[in-house]
This record gives sequence, C-alpha cells and structure tokens, in this order.
Amino acid sequence: MRPQLTDRLVGWILTVGGLLGALAAFVLTVEKIALLQDPSYTPSCSINPVLSCGSVMVTEQAAVFGFPNPLIGVVTFPVVAATGVLLIAGVALPRWWWLSVQAGALFGVGFVHWLFVQSLYRIGALCPYCMVVWVVMIVIFSYLTLANLERGHLPAPRRLVEPLLRVHSTIPLLWLLILTGLIGVRFWDYWSTLL
Repeated sequence: MRPQLTDRLVGWILTVGGLLGALAAFVLTVEKIALLQDPSYTPSCSINPVLSCGSVMVTEQAAVFGFPNPLIGVVTFPVVAATGVLLIAGVALPRWWWLSVQAGALFGVGFVHWLFVQSLYRIGALCPYCMVVWVVMIVIFSYLTLANLERGHLPAPRRLVEPLLRVHSTIPLLWLLILTGLIGVRFWDYWSTLL
C-alpha cells in the first residue's frame, strides 16, 4: 500500500498550526503596542536574559519591513487555519490555492530561519512567542510541502516522495532537534549556570 497523507491529517495540522501561530502573533502584537506606549514596560515573555521578548522587540530585526513582524502572522496564519478547516470539511482545493499557500509557507519558513539566526547570533536573546511561531512554521511547511508533493502540485519523482511520506513526522522533528541543538550550544554558558 502506498503511503499517503490524508486531507484530515493535513487539515488538522494546518488548523492547529494556524491557530497557534495566529495566537502567538496576536500576543506579540499586543506586547509590542504596550512597549510602544510605555518604553519601561516589561513584556510577559521576558523571563530571563536569554528568554527575553523585550530584548528582541526593540531591535531593527523586529520590524524588518517597516512594521512589527508579528503583523505578518496576524494576517497570514488565519488563512492557514482556514485552509485546514476546509480540508477537514472535505473541500477540494484547487491547485492554485495549494501553490499559493505553499509560496506563503516557503516565505514564512525562510523568514523565521533568518529571524532564528538573528536571534541567536546578532541579538543574543530568544523570544518565547517567536519560538512558537518558528515551530509552527516548520511543521506547517513540512506537511504542506509533503501534501503538495504527494498530490503532484510540486514536481518530484514518486520514488523520492514515497519514502518521505513514510517518515513524515520525522522530518519536522529532526529539523526542530537541530535548531534546539543550536540554541543549546549558543546559550550553553547561560544554561549551564542553571544546572
């Protein structure tokens, strides 16, 4: 039997991921507004020197397009969630829709990796809500890409796609473990003081 991703599985992943991403982006937007209103405000996600949204929010990387980055998520994650709901409901989405959402996910996963690098190696702090968005984007991108490969919306030989479908959950898991390892190494001096 050929491996396959069901519309229901992909739908739930997109729905839950889209809702979590939208919630994290919304909270970050609210925190940014509070910080703009009162520069002495300490965001709820500023926990210690490493896990510190406040340190990240005041950088130029936090508004790379001229407006706060979380606004991108406030607009786009609901589209992802709605796509998931449509899949769960059994709606057959056209190829152009799948490819449009794929393009958005490609931009999103690329952008969060740029932000990941900036957070680790330029800013030197991590935003917990941002990390939720990073995880969500990696999972969404992984499953959306696999679904598009399986459906033939993205060209790839079937002999390459089927093994990926068999290990579908391993792909985002390994990806996230690599990023977690990089975080551990980068901030080891701080983490080791907590042990």
